[in-house]
Amino acid sequence: MKMADSLAKYGLFIDDLSKIRVLEPEVSNQTNKLKEECHNFVSKITEFQKSSDDFIKLMDDLANEVEKEKMRTIGARNLLRSVAKQRDAQRQQIQALIFEKSTELERLRVQYDSLKKVELEQLETIEQLTTN
Repeated sequence: MKMADSLAKYGLFIDDLSKIRVLEPEVSNQTNKLKEECHNFVSKITEFQKSSDDFIKLMDDLANEVEKEKMRTIGARNLLRSVAKQRDAQRQQIQALIFEKSTELERLRVQYDSLKKVELEQLETIEQLTTN
């Protein structure tokens, strides 16, 4: 029986560097391998967290830009509605003015016709007085 086997009965083991260990070399190797995998996992999680943070910041920035553009669009739409209302009001004023001027034109036309008639009558009267 080897010395390593006799020490193994007592839970002591000799590693590759001929040092006495409490853990079996295979368990120690698996522990170190697990430790390394854990470090890799933590590194990947940290990298994922950084990528996630960057993505979230990018999305927040994009959301802010969308919100600004939305507000600009709402402002432009409100301005357009305001201009349309002003145009409608202006159109109504112009239509009222056209109606007023048309009415005045008709009144003046009737007055002109009436004055023409009076002038004609006066000329006829003058003609009759001068011929008699």
